[in-house]
Amino acid sequence: MSVLNFLVSETMKIIAQHVLKVADKVSEDKNVTEFIEKLLSYKNNGKKIFVHGAGRSGLVGRSFAMRLMHLGYHVYVVGETITPRVEEGDMFIAISGSGRTLNVVNAAKVAKEEAKAYVVAITSNPGSPLAEIADLVIVIPGRTKEQALVGDYYIRQITGRHYTRTPLGTLFETSTLVFLDGVIAALMEKLGLTEEHLAKRHANIEG
Repeated sequence: MSVLNFLVSETMKIIAQHVLKVADKVSEDKNVTEFIEKLLSYKNNGKKIFVHGAGRSGLVGRSFAMRLMHLGYHVYVVGETITPRVEEGDMFIAISGSGRTLNVVNAAKVAKEEAKAYVVAITSNPGSPLAEIADLVIVIPGRTKEQALVGDYYIRQITGRHYTRTPLGTLFETSTLVFLDGVIAALMEKLGLTEEHLAKRHANIEG
């Protein structure tokens, strides 16, 4: 095995091991149960679901929104030109590892205080401004990019440790992606939907 192949393989193992640890935590988290039950209640209640995240967290959010659309939900990604206004009773899902990303926090605040939406925060930081706003907080452990750029740097200088090969928010973002795919699987099971149902709603014209 070449050095490059070894680095790729070892990094994948680091990420996979972290995801397994998050999976163990999720299995005991009552908030996860509440999140899924809340999503189930939105299936046919006429309310909308909005998903918001910045950067790579935003890409994770888009992936989740697409799967919710496949399941037949009225779901929108914040920032798209066709996204409607948030209204009372809608759900607003905000994804931010640090829970401090300004545009995500501000959007969640508007959704909660002005629109009276139900706000779900998915974050690594349960003491963050985003978590304080939210009605429900899902904690996904993972090193945030702020920790990578600030705290971990000084620790590494003192201890001589090398970086983990999972730059910035990789552990949070990857774990959140896998977690949300798990949520989709749980929804499919509860709603009695199969891949064939999802395929019927999948785009047949793609750019």
